[in-house]
Amino acid sequence: MTGYLVRRLLGTIPMLVGVSVVLFLLIHAAPGGPEAALLGGDISKDTAAQIRRSLGLDQPLPVQYVTWLGSALRGNLGISYLQGEPVSRVIHAHLGATVQLAAGALTLAVLAAIPLGVVSAVRANTWIDRAATGVALAGVSFPSFWLGILLILLFASALRWVPASGMAGTGLEGDVADRLRHAILPTITLASTQMAAFLRFTRSSLLDALQQPFVAVARAKGLRERRVLLRHAFRNALMPLITLLGLSVRFLVGGAVLTETVFAWPGIGRLAVDAVTARDYPLLLGLNLLVALAVIVGNVVTDLLYSLADPRIAWQ
Repeated sequence: MTGYLVRRLLGTIPMLVGVSVVLFLLIHAAPGGPEAALLGGDISKDTAAQIRRSLGLDQPLPVQYVTWLGSALRGNLGISYLQGEPVSRVIHAHLGATVQLAAGALTLAVLAAIPLGVVSAVRANTWIDRAATGVALAGVSFPSFWLGILLILLFASALRWVPASGMAGTGLEGDVADRLRHAILPTITLASTQMAAFLRFTRSSLLDALQQPFVAVARAKGLRERRVLLRHAFRNALMPLITLLGLSVRFLVGGAVLTETVFAWPGIGRLAVDAVTARDYPLLLGLNLLVALAVIVGNVVTDLLYSLADPRIAWQ
C-alpha cells in the first residue's frame, strides 16, 4: 500500500506541471491585462508598458513560465497583483472558508441523499420513490446561483430566519451559533446538486444489486431482509457512489465559485472571481493549481476507498 501511494503521489508531479503549462497559456491568452484592470482602461501606452515591464510581462511567455516555475518549485507562487501579498498567504487566508463550506455541503449531501436513495430503491415505483425522483430532478435542474437567490429572498428577506451573506455578523466572528446560521443557506445551495446525484446513483445502484443472484441466494438462506439489504446489496452498490464521491471535489469547487459570489462568502471561489476581474495572473495560477491538486488527491483517495469497499481489488 505504501509503495502504491508513493507511486501515485510521484505521478502527480508531471500532471501538475502539465496543468500549469496549459493554465499559464490560457490565462495569458485571455484578452486584456493586469495594467488596465489595476488602473482602469484609460491609461497611456507608456504607462501600460511601464507596468507590464515592472511585472515581467514584457518577457517572452517561455521565459515568464520558466521563471514562475522555478519560483513555484521553491515554494514561492509570486505576489498577487491585486492584494500586494504573497499568493500562498492570500490563498491560506481564504482556504478555510471554502473547506468549511465544501465539507458541510458534502456531509449534508451524503447524509440526506444516501438514506433517501436506499428508501427510494426499496420502495421503487411508490409515491416515496416518485417524490424522491422529483427532488433529484429539481436539484439537478435548478442552477445553484438561481437557487441561492431564491433561498435569500424567501428565508433571509421575507422570513428573516437566517442571514443573507457573509460568514458572521459584525463583532460576532467568534460566535459559533452565528457562524452556523450564516452557513445554512450557502451550504444547502452548494449541496443541492450533489444531493440529487447521490440520490439517483444510490437508487439505481441498489436496484441493480437487489436483482443480482447473490441477493436471491442470501434470501433463500433465510437471512433477514435488513441484513440482505445492508450487508450484501448495499455493499455491492457502493462502487459507483465512491466514484461519485471522488468526482465531488471538482463539482464542489466549481459550485463554490457561484455560491460564494451569491452569498459574499470569503472563500477561494469568490477570490477567483476577483482574480479573473483584475487579471491577477499569479493568484489565478496558484488557485487553479490548488484545485488541480485537490482533484488529483481526490482521485487517489477514491482508489483507496475502492479497495476498502471491495477487498478483491488489489494494490497495483
